[in-house]
Amino acid sequence: MAEEADGRGDLPPTPGSELQAPHFLQDVIFHGKFKLLKALTPQESSLCQHGLFFLDGQRRVDYVLSYPSKKPSSGRSGRQATHLLTENAVARSLRRGPQSRERHIPQHQGQRAKEPSGVDVELGCPAETLNGHEDQKILRREEFEGKLRDMGLELEKDEETKISGVSFVKIHAPWNILCREAELMKLKMPTKKVYEVKQLRGVVEKISSLVSKVVEPLHPQVEEHQPKNIKHLSHTFSREKQHLFDLSDKDYFFDSKTRSSIVFEILKRTKCKAKYSMGITSLLGHGVYTAAYPLHDGDINEENAVPNDRKLLYEEWANYGVFYKYQPIGLVRKYFGEKIGLYFAWLGLYTQMLIPASLVGVIVFLYGCATVNDNIPSMEICNTMNNITMCPLCDRVCSYWELSSACATARASHLFDNPATVFFSIFMALWAAMFMEHWKRRQMRLNYEWDLTGFEDEEDHPRAEYELRVMQKSTSKDQKAQHKIKKLTCQDRLPAYMTNLVMMLLMIGVTFAIVFGVILYRISTKAALYMSANPVTRSNAQLTVKTTAAIINLVVILILDEVYGAVARWLTVLEVPKTDKSFEERLIFKTFILKFVNAFTPIIYIAFFRGRLVGRPGSYLYVFESYRMEECAHGGCLMELCIQLSITMLGKQLIQNNLFEIGVPKLKKLIRYIRSKQGAFQEEERQKKLQRYETDHFLEPFAGLTPEYMEMIIQFGFVTLFVASFPLAPLFALLNNIIEIRLDAKKFVTELRRPVAARAKDIGIWYNLLRGVANVAVIINAFVISFTSDFIPRMVYQYMYSPDGSMHGFVNNTLSYFNVSHFQQGKEPMDPLYLGHPVQMCRYKDYRDPPWSTTPYEISKEFWAVLAVRLAFVIVFQNVVMLMSDIVDWLIPDIPKDISLQIHKEKILLVDLFLKEEQDALIGHIKEK
Repeated sequence: MAEEADGRGDLPPTPGSELQAPHFLQDVIFHGKFKLLKALTPQESSLCQHGLFFLDGQRRVDYVLSYPSKKPSSGRSGRQATHLLTENAVARSLRRGPQSRERHIPQHQGQRAKEPSGVDVELGCPAETLNGHEDQKILRREEFEGKLRDMGLELEKDEETKISGVSFVKIHAPWNILCREAELMKLKMPTKKVYEVKQLRGVVEKISSLVSKVVEPLHPQVEEHQPKNIKHLSHTFSREKQHLFDLSDKDYFFDSKTRSSIVFEILKRTKCKAKYSMGITSLLGHGVYTAAYPLHDGDINEENAVPNDRKLLYEEWANYGVFYKYQPIGLVRKYFGEKIGLYFAWLGLYTQMLIPASLVGVIVFLYGCATVNDNIPSMEICNTMNNITMCPLCDRVCSYWELSSACATARASHLFDNPATVFFSIFMALWAAMFMEHWKRRQMRLNYEWDLTGFEDEEDHPRAEYELRVMQKSTSKDQKAQHKIKKLTCQDRLPAYMTNLVMMLLMIGVTFAIVFGVILYRISTKAALYMSANPVTRSNAQLTVKTTAAIINLVVILILDEVYGAVARWLTVLEVPKTDKSFEERLIFKTFILKFVNAFTPIIYIAFFRGRLVGRPGSYLYVFESYRMEECAHGGCLMELCIQLSITMLGKQLIQNNLFEIGVPKLKKLIRYIRSKQGAFQEEERQKKLQRYETDHFLEPFAGLTPEYMEMIIQFGFVTLFVASFPLAPLFALLNNIIEIRLDAKKFVTELRRPVAARAKDIGIWYNLLRGVANVAVIINAFVISFTSDFIPRMVYQYMYSPDGSMHGFVNNTLSYFNVSHFQQGKEPMDPLYLGHPVQMCRYKDYRDPPWSTTPYEISKEFWAVLAVRLAFVIVFQNVVMLMSDIVDWLIPDIPKDISLQIHKEKILLVDLFLKEEQDALIGHIKEK
């Protein structure tokens, strides 16, 4: 128990301590939990009380491991039980003599039991007999913690926690271990050498100064430790060159983020031997430990809390009241690490870039509103004097209808289907290219500021699951084989690859099936509504069906998103990737494919397939011989596309991105408190009593950035892919992201355990996905403008078929004739006199020859002319926009010029520093001689 209390297991044992009972007793009393003889200052006592330091008040807790433990079932308190446990162990040791004492002496000062098979039950839980499984867990913990001490880490256990059934191991990395690991990890640290960053000159300086004064209120109130124009020269840490670094305060040379990442690196590298080699990941998976995490810096809600980075982040970043301010990205990186810092920097830049896109989108929408009364096609549709009789929209129950009844739909379609939308599509394609280039420059600037310019990703340690599979493969081979298998081949993974392929196709097939099911819902529901005796129901049948179908699609998308996320993870686990990086990239790719197909399949159907697989009156296309394929309204499918897109986008953002992100963590946190024996109603009291590592234990574990990036990539798809049909998409994305930034910030600061800081110089595979979506968006928008909207037919009519070069007569030109006597038997309307007069000819939207021509109902020459222009427009639009994007890419350099100059200057200064050091060393050597 002495070892558990003090954690100073790396100290060498005193010779003969195993045989000297008085010395042993003295050591237990000094290091035991029930008494601490060393006096602490009030500040040290406060920090120790909050759980940020060891019991000595000096050694900082860099990492925490928690594990399940059984508390004494008697009426004694935990402290009394520990006291008795220690006394009983000492008494037995004295009573049994030196030979037996070796087995039962508490492991202290780094010495493990000589006979692990004879573990005493008191080490786990007094007065209870543990089963073999629990014994194995105790052995694994002891072996693992012993190896951690061998690596130089200092451990201290706390089994008297206020959390029922949980004990903690606090880990501290001493200075020499930090230096060793920093050198191995090739961490760049600031040297004593500082230099002045070159400032702008002339007119540019004045403009920059003016802009800085204007935006000064938008900057967070975060104090800078040094002037902006002064920068420390950084160099890879080396123990041989410690004199180059400012080591005046060793306690803060490595900040808490760096210390925890160093300890985590040791935890990943350290393994204990069981049936197979088990690292920290395997130990967590097998329940040997329940959690492993670094500590937050301190409290955020207490008024008298010690100032810390977490509290500052909470006030100046994770707060909805500062939504208008810039993010303190430097502080985010300092607290959470580069990988998370890059995510929030990317999200902030994306949100800023949405501002001009939103403004242009609103202008395009307002242009549609301003010109709706001047739009000749919609005026012709709304003109009741035209008296154009249209063919039924469904068999039997639907009757003839007048074109003027589609007036509202036609006017609404013009808001999104006007000449300005073509310009907006081109603008958004260039906007995406500008965003990509701007991010690359921003990323390079952050790499320079964060000293990551020379950083290269090193190969990760093999995952525990991979090592297990390799070991299983080795043992399954002939025992006489001399060579040892070191990796899995493609042949080993072939079953997993085949399973991946089949399951991915199956999941995509499920999405298609659900979309098809919604199509059948629309067809059947529309027919049922038209059979209603209520005239209001019949008149609103189209709008009702469109809206409810879009909501059903949204619900299905939200459900399948969760299912597909779990399926993608399961498929990735089957592949057994070698490293964590490979696992993450494969998981991201699978999840993206499934969620992208899930979100956009209903939209793609409406945009490109609905209304084109219908047939014509008298020869309609049927599904299952009874369901007639649905048509677009006369205003075109663009309005329906807009409805589907807006409901899906807003629904995902409000429900999935915001409501789930707020509600689910709070619900999980509540459940964890309810499960504890003290109950959720005592939360406030417990928060006052719990130490830092106990409080953090109740927070939600950090699950990675994949969900955060994924929702933004899908949103980026909504903003760019079908923007021609919904110019307000950037505005809704902007409003969502303003909330999303603060929501994510609050989640990271208050709801999640502190993540282990990870270094990264870019956003990885996400940039490739973004570029892929941006390129696909150009093609899809070209097809939306060309085939979904009426832009091309209007242009063809105006310049090829209009008698006076205007749009007058366009509506009549797009409608074909049908003789009602040619209806198939049983398909004609039940109420042919619905309009009050007999109908001989009805009209439908298509380019076909009239029934009185020599080729009745055949596709007309005008159809082929319009099709040729549509295809030509797709080709021209795509190539022009791609060319303009390449020009933007070429004009904007990836690395800002001032950053390039500063990087070059740093290299020169670094060379000068080493030359001067070598010269000084040579002079000193000569003087000694």
